[in-house]
Amino acid sequence: MVDEEKRRSEDYLTRLKYLQADFENYRKRVDREIREIEEFSTSRFAKRLLPILDELDLALNSAESKSPLTEGVKMVRKNLSAALEAEGVRRIEALGKPFDPALHEAVDKVLGKRSGGEDIVVEEIRKGYLFKEKILRPSMVKVEVGMKGQARTAEDEEEEGREGGLT
Repeated sequence: MVDEEKRRSEDYLTRLKYLQADFENYRKRVDREIREIEEFSTSRFAKRLLPILDELDLALNSAESKSPLTEGVKMVRKNLSAALEAEGVRRIEALGKPFDPALHEAVDKVLGKRSGGEDIVVEEIRKGYLFKEKILRPSMVKVEVGMKGQARTAEDEEEEGREGGLT
């Protein structure tokens, strides 16, 4: 009788430990899912604000004078940019950097005079942004293609045709 009660007590204790572990795992999973939902919501909202930031940049670039209105637009742009940074949004630095298809979207290519194999971003058409190391929007860029990636010219093809005819 005592042995049976002891066995039953140990069984209850084991079940309680499993239940406690299951509950801890459930709580951690729910916390993780809540964080993911918050990040997703923030990234969606930030993505919707990026065109506004672009339009403020356009307004400032096209402004000709240092009027109070221009200064006000600068302040709004600065505050919006600071709010986005506080939420984890940061700009992708592209100009002068090697082209990275994961971060940049090439919209134009120009032939470069460099003989190196790396393609370099020479102009940024539209700024790109990251949100906590995930791409929110890639940079639209113009890329300078090194000699290695250069397109074949008609002269190159003619020269190869002459060489090919000799063999």
